[in-house]
Amino acid sequence: MGGAGLPLRYPADWSGFAAQLPALLGGGADWTQAVGDQAALFAEPAQASLAPWTPPPGWDALGRLVAMHADDDRYARLLAFARRLQREPGLWADRLDADRRHLQSLARQVSREIHKTHAFVRFREVADDTAAGGRRHVAWFEPAHHVLRAVAPFFVKRFAQHPWAILTPRGCLHWDGQRLTGAGPARREDAPPEDAGEALWLTYYRSIFNPARLKIAAMKKEMPVRYWAHMPETRLISELVRDAPRREGGMRGV
Repeated sequence: MGGAGLPLRYPADWSGFAAQLPALLGGGADWTQAVGDQAALFAEPAQASLAPWTPPPGWDALGRLVAMHADDDRYARLLAFARRLQREPGLWADRLDADRRHLQSLARQVSREIHKTHAFVRFREVADDTAAGGRRHVAWFEPAHHVLRAVAPFFVKRFAQHPWAILTPRGCLHWDGQRLTGAGPARREDAPPEDAGEALWLTYYRSIFNPARLKIAAMKKEMPVRYWAHMPETRLISELVRDAPRREGGMRGV
């Protein structure tokens, strides 16, 4: 690839970045589109004496996750580390290297966000004349990172027969039962309000809550507070926690 590099197609465009990386490392391309504040870091001149770029095993898996992170410097960090890999044979085997550990930390954060998105998205059913059956399930979620494309297969498989939409400030997904499409960012007010089915779910959640098994620290670790706004049952948590000692005493006959 010669001349100017191509811009990324979307924030987590690892494939686009990886395709340009050999030219960036070889000095045959410049980065033309800023991703946050990192554009200038891509302009570092390459050294002609360096070996051609050969990605080490595991590089693609690491980079794909890092590219989804919200850190504005993620691509600059990947490029800087790739340059080090060219200059320092054996660096990839150094698991204690600070730069590698930082990239791995970013990757772990993205992996957790993917898992939490799978677990904490909550749909509400709304009338929609354009959807099969006249109904569509719509969810509002605020992911910390650019994970929407990564989580799409999970929801397509799990809700294959039901038209649905996931709205987020980072973009949207729409499934019509046959085809998945994407759209630009949404606003919180674009999501549907609480419905009768949600009220029924809250009643059920209150009835199954077991105060004897309440462990607040463990609960917050598994279900961080920042996700609570997306989950109707979390509105009950404060009430249930306050009432837990009384309910537990009642269960024990105290």
